[in-house]
Amino acid sequence: MSEERVPDITFGEAECERCREDFPALQRSENGQPLVYLDGPAGTQVPQVVIDAVSEIYANYNVNTHGQFATSREVDYCIMRARQAMAHFLGADDARQISFGPSMTTLTILLSHAFGRAMQRGDEVLVTQLDHEANRGPWLKLAERGVSVHEVAMTPDGQLDYEDFEKRISEKTKLIAVGLAANALGTVNDIARIQNLARGAGAMLIVDAVHFTPHFVTDVAALDPDVLICSAYKFYGPHVGIMYSRPGLLEKLDTDALRCQSQGAPSALETGTLNHAALAGVTAAVGYISSWGVGDTPRQRISSAMEAIGAYEHQVANYYYDQVSKIPDVKVWGPDFSSRLRAPTVSITIGGTDPADITRKLGDKGIQVWGGHFYAIRPIEVLGLADKGGLMRIGVSMYNTRHEIDRLLTAIAD
Repeated sequence: MSEERVPDITFGEAECERCREDFPALQRSENGQPLVYLDGPAGTQVPQVVIDAVSEIYANYNVNTHGQFATSREVDYCIMRARQAMAHFLGADDARQISFGPSMTTLTILLSHAFGRAMQRGDEVLVTQLDHEANRGPWLKLAERGVSVHEVAMTPDGQLDYEDFEKRISEKTKLIAVGLAANALGTVNDIARIQNLARGAGAMLIVDAVHFTPHFVTDVAALDPDVLICSAYKFYGPHVGIMYSRPGLLEKLDTDALRCQSQGAPSALETGTLNHAALAGVTAAVGYISSWGVGDTPRQRISSAMEAIGAYEHQVANYYYDQVSKIPDVKVWGPDFSSRLRAPTVSITIGGTDPADITRKLGDKGIQVWGGHFYAIRPIEVLGLADKGGLMRIGVSMYNTRHEIDRLLTAIAD
């Protein structure tokens, strides 16, 4: 799918206040205070339209697919719509390039099994120090098959060391697994540069886009990965893993598919019955995002909405980054906000205080943030924070306001 021109629209404080009315969870209070959901990187809240879409499946056609009756055909249509919605969302040419699973982690594990069967002893795989363990652990396991797994270094400011990247690639490199954006530090990686390195070595490129897709326009045609995986619950949908694969790739892999299921795209990694209700929620989540955009095509509406919402999120996160940096004893980790290509995720430490203690006190004030390693264990180890409780992380989503950030800043200062 060629990238279409994205119409210019604005998403600001007024639009944010309107969107907040669509999320039932935002009406909750704790200890007399409205809850502040700054935990989007761990999973966003869902709008009412997503809740309704999921409920409709259970209310009207909670049956299995491929049956010779009306409700089963409705389920077939539900699955097809979800594939088409995600093809529009990711910029894929064909809905058959979209596969589903319980989570990004499960899809990556199944993918590693398939690639592992095609590798020989002495073949090499590259992972990075910056990545979430879901895009490290499954590939590290290939060492048990005699595959050599190497690790690209991370710089002290939370970026990939591209010189180290270039040194580690060789003619033996068969696969590179890398994230588009880091969930612990907000770093956005130079995938174009990595793609050039991968193609030069003839290696497959597996991209974890879980932390990228909620905040930026994602265009697989431009990124040109062999596989890209993301999760709907990070962009206002249910817990569903979503995988884009290059045309023809799944047909070449020896997957864990049973003989009674399709061996090619899109079903080769879809072991067992899919969660049909959740897939209806995925379609609704993409539709909700596109409802904030403009344009003549679904892709235009999605892209314009993501551009505008992402710019708003970046502005709010930048405000927090600037203000929290001024509080005594606070250290902010990761890249600054000088570039637009920086996820609206900010992680800090406060003196020698355990982040778990900080997040517990904030939670008592109705402010929901995360402390720890966020399953990004390796970067926390590299930063020397593993034995200190990790980081305290906030993430800005489309429904977060500057007023909520001010509440957080006041609580941190206190």
